Amino acid sequence: MLAGLAGIINPDAFVVTKDNLVKVSTSTWGWWHLVIGAIVFFSGFGVFTGNVLARTIGVIAAIVSMVSAFVWMPIYPIWGITIVAIDFAVIWALTVHGRDIQKAEQMGAM
Repeated sequence: MLAGLAGIINPDAFVVTKDNLVKVSTSTWGWWHLVIGAIVFFSGFGVFTGNVLARTIGVIAAIVSMVSAFVWMPIYPIWGITIVAIDFAVIWALTVHGRDIQKAEQMGAM
């Protein structure tokens, strides 16, 4: 969300060249990242309630991030490996332990 705000507030903050694969302006890029960031941010709150849709959005976001890290791996190998490991942990946590909050609420622990 912060990178998106930076692109909206100051379009000169990021360089968009004519050779890019996706031809969009910096402000369009900023709005796109702001909206997607807000969706992921609010789904994070839904994860704390055990919401299945929020966990699904979290898994999808982690998969997209993991694919992106693989694309950037030849350029930033250490960072790419780190992001892949974090995304793997996020996917594992959301899929394996996703219902733990609901079970705790049913047992009266929360």
